[in-house]
Amino acid sequence: MTFELSREHEEFRRTVRDFAESAIAPHVAQWDRDHHFPTDVVHQMGDLGLFGLVAPEEYGGAGLAPEDGPFTSLCLAIEELGRVDQSMGITLEAGVGLGINPILTYGTDEQKQRFLPDLVAGRTLAAFGLTEPGAGSDAGATRTKAVLDGDEWVVNGAKQFITNSGSDITSVVTVTARTGTRENGSAEISAIVVPAGTPGFTAEPAYDKLGWHISDTHPLSFEDCRVPSDHLLGERGRGYAQFLATLDDGRVAIAALAVGLIQACVDLCVDYAGERQTFGGPIGRKQGVAFQIADLEVMLHASRLLTYKAAAMKDAMDTPGGPSTQAFKHAASIAKLYTSESAVTATRIATQVFGGYGFMEEYSVARFYRDAKILEIGEGTSEVQRMLIARGLGLPVE
Repeated sequence: MTFELSREHEEFRRTVRDFAESAIAPHVAQWDRDHHFPTDVVHQMGDLGLFGLVAPEEYGGAGLAPEDGPFTSLCLAIEELGRVDQSMGITLEAGVGLGINPILTYGTDEQKQRFLPDLVAGRTLAAFGLTEPGAGSDAGATRTKAVLDGDEWVVNGAKQFITNSGSDITSVVTVTARTGTRENGSAEISAIVVPAGTPGFTAEPAYDKLGWHISDTHPLSFEDCRVPSDHLLGERGRGYAQFLATLDDGRVAIAALAVGLIQACVDLCVDYAGERQTFGGPIGRKQGVAFQIADLEVMLHASRLLTYKAAAMKDAMDTPGGPSTQAFKHAASIAKLYTSESAVTATRIATQVFGGYGFMEEYSVARFYRDAKILEIGEGTSEVQRMLIARGLGLPVE
């Protein structure tokens, strides 16, 4: 396998970059201050086809073949959006990876026909509710319950930190819930699709977050929330396994978001170091500054290669001779761990290069600094990635 981007991918990258710089960049500072979620831009992203990159044509998607690199295209789009604003990058990442993909992968024909066309077109958004107040990395400790009462599931519980879950255009949230107990005493966890507006389902007021001010993130509550029995997503009792598989794709997508952030730091630092004058010349002539920017460039190249290697593996998994699921999982954790931690380091360096100006909200490095930390947490913390990588090496780590 080779991991070099095709000419078509590079042309697609330029298309998304032009869109991000024209439709998002001029407004992002104000949106960030106002905590404004721009639904009109989401619709424009849909018109550009960004939500349909991995979906088949029958649901309005691009219908790309594996050799065309649909997942790689999605990562490129996330990277280029994230280079301008991380919030819009995560809106696409979550909208596809956590919203569309579970329904596309595990849904019935009726579920796909009902929900996917609007989601793929960017007219609506979907979310996935796994994390709870007492169940984050330990997702098996899920307390939300769903009881089958006749031909309806009755859902009770709470979820937290759920992206795209309470916007004006959110149409559905898929949640994991305990639907029984196995013979060995462990919880049977299933995934259930809950349409927005269902009585008993409430998207609580949005969080006041450190970063990602433009993205839509809410806690969710369910109180005797009833949905038809056919809203079970996939096989009963397989909800946890389904979501773990979904997370593998999401880790590579988060890595792409981190790559966009590192690229932004390199671009901003190079420009600033060439313009900022001290002691009769630009600060970029000082090794103390120039060497730090050189380190950023190394992080960028390593992060991008790790990310697009993993993306290429995902695209090739269903082709003859393609990589195994385990090999992809390993590559996804490596990419996510390295790029997310590099992004946090990159924003710290960029803020230092800008000096006092880096501490001012009028400069985008301050926003990127706030946005970076969550990359080490979402879609599996750095600690979880190290555990998975170690297990992949055969170590019996707990």
